[in-house]
Amino acid sequence: MKSKVLTAITGLTVLALVASAPSFARTKAEIDMSADRAMGRFYTLDPQDRDLAAKAAGVLVFGRVTKGGAGVAGEFGEGVLRINGKTVDYYSVGSASVGLTLGVGKHSEVILFMTHDALDKFTASSNWSAGADGSIALVSKGAGGQYDVATLGKPILGFIFHEKGLLGDLSFEGSKITKIKN
Repeated sequence: MKSKVLTAITGLTVLALVASAPSFARTKAEIDMSADRAMGRFYTLDPQDRDLAAKAAGVLVFGRVTKGGAGVAGEFGEGVLRINGKTVDYYSVGSASVGLTLGVGKHSEVILFMTHDALDKFTASSNWSAGADGSIALVSKGAGGQYDVATLGKPILGFIFHEKGLLGDLSFEGSKITKIKN
């Protein structure tokens, strides 16, 4: 009985933290520096990453996304949308779920909009949901250390990297990306 109560309290605490995450918002300068560090790490993952980013119509970078929970999970992070290497807008990513989740972890995300159509659909949306509004192809390396060529042909490519902590669920599904109002 005590474990159920503890799980419920922990889950509600995580949910409250995610719901109040905008009150912990970082400055634009801090978000930009976090994105710069994430892009530096992204480029060191694979020599192809710099070329892929250069070909993208837009690059959405979340330098630090925190996800955690105990039964009820939440996720929050802040990032930038860059077009031609210049920051054009600031965004937050968040999600909540109920299920078998236990732990806390942090990671970085880079989403490449490879076509202008995909980028335009994203920027025209006020609350863009991964999976519902746009299908992100999660890019991972195969056995030979190379990216899957078929995946690289998709209009939206997503990379999750620089994982820290104890949480096994790394995906874009259910994530809502919202423009941060000035």
